[in-house]
Amino acid sequence: MDDASLRELDKDVKRLKRIASEWAGQLHDLVEDRLPAAYAEIHEISNHTYEACKAWADANARLIQAQRDAAPTETP
Repeated sequence: MDDASLRELDKDVKRLKRIASEWAGQLHDLVEDRLPAAYAEIHEISNHTYEACKAWADANARLIQAQRDAAPTETP
């Protein structure tokens, strides 16, 4: 993977982390401020939070692997 592709993947990981954090914030607000009255929102918000976190974790794993693959190898 070339440097431009690595930078683009890194940018995508940061974007996905921001999205996951936004959903986590909504979940936190639900728990802290609106439960038990807004219990019907738990399923939807938690699913979005899970999917956003999973998307970030998958992209982050791809980035880590790409960085490892791009790193120079040491020879004895």
